[in-house]
Amino acid sequence: MGSGTTPPSIPRGASRLWSAARCREACWETESAPPTPHHHHHALQQLTGPAARPAPSPRSPPPQPRPRLPAAPLHLQPGGGGGGGGEQEGGEAPYPEARAGAAMMVAGMEEEEEEEEEEAAGGGGGEGPGCGCKGIRSCLLCEGPAQAAPPPQGEDNFTYCPATGLAKGNEHSEFAGWAFPFPGVFLTEEFVSEEEEAEMVELMDRDEWKPSQSGRKKQDYGPKVNFKKQRLKAGSFTGLPSFSKKIVTQMKACSVLGGFLPVEQCNLDYRPERGSAIDPHFDDWWLWGERLVSLNLLSNTVLSMSCDSEDSIQLFPTFSKENGELSPPGSLTEMSACKNSNKQGTDYVLSPRLVPSKEVTVAVHLPRRSLVVLHGDARYRWKHAIYRKHIERRRVCVTFRELSAEFSAGGRHEELGKELLEIALSFQGTPV
Repeated sequence: MGSGTTPPSIPRGASRLWSAARCREACWETESAPPTPHHHHHALQQLTGPAARPAPSPRSPPPQPRPRLPAAPLHLQPGGGGGGGGEQEGGEAPYPEARAGAAMMVAGMEEEEEEEEEEAAGGGGGEGPGCGCKGIRSCLLCEGPAQAAPPPQGEDNFTYCPATGLAKGNEHSEFAGWAFPFPGVFLTEEFVSEEEEAEMVELMDRDEWKPSQSGRKKQDYGPKVNFKKQRLKAGSFTGLPSFSKKIVTQMKACSVLGGFLPVEQCNLDYRPERGSAIDPHFDDWWLWGERLVSLNLLSNTVLSMSCDSEDSIQLFPTFSKENGELSPPGSLTEMSACKNSNKQGTDYVLSPRLVPSKEVTVAVHLPRRSLVVLHGDARYRWKHAIYRKHIERRRVCVTFRELSAEFSAGGRHEELGKELLEIALSFQGTPV
């Protein structure tokens, strides 16, 4: 984001501000049966040799690409287990700062490589009963009495307003009375009913929840992915779960989700007694496409958005409906006395305020049973996190991801993408 201008390398439509109109109408019509998946893997062959990269598309890789390892042949092979990652934990972008000790986990790698990465990042964490933390990650199960302080919690100084698409300065912060456009967030409340929520969670609880990082537990429905080496394995992936078919159908009623075809689903279980959280991070964009879709179940929470870029954000004063005045005071600058149509008056101009992006954090409140979509700037410029203090009771998050342009129509690995979608949309899956 920043001053509101969009660098030429941003995917088309990345800075588009989506309307926050509600899409409460259910769309439960029966969907035509998806194609029956193949029960063999002869087509999951190894790819070798260079291939030309396709022209950019609306779901192209993000702006400001980070340094990457040399390209390697892509492998999509049967066999093995494992899944694609975590919440919007899933397959976090493998940036250099993750290996340098910053609080960004490289998730979705094969387990032994993930351990090597986090050990290189420098100690911390531990293993307690039912704990899945490694390296710099920790939770209440493994911290013990020696933990001097909980992980940094962060303080949000802006709050996202779905009705206007603005991030507004919090009342008791230094940014009270200021706001700026915050594109790339689509939020709709009451996406499912209480009965549907209860049914989904009951079905999830029939399967095993595997320990994950930072006090979370997870269930994965997706291919096994090595983001570092850019390799895929179909593994034991048999599709998304049957109960998700209705949810995916209902998504079609949301304008921002036109043409959305989920290829991976991750269920995450958060509990306050485990100190569940997820640190600020980007999701990987080699395999996953622009739109990240999450369904928030069982309790309210807050998605905290932060930006590490060196640019600035232009803030504008907000208008107070109560007294018809602009806030904060001093945000208007008197320019000159003037005469216009025989009327005397004074010209004023708005005085915007520039602040470093790193000083801004935006709270996106997620009500129970709401659906949130991150895309564009919110996907590629802003990291997202959920802090311990925002988990007050059990929370279950269901996150869906689509394929990147590289695996979509016209992309370098289009055929592999088709095969993964064929498996995913069979809706016959069990956790991998």
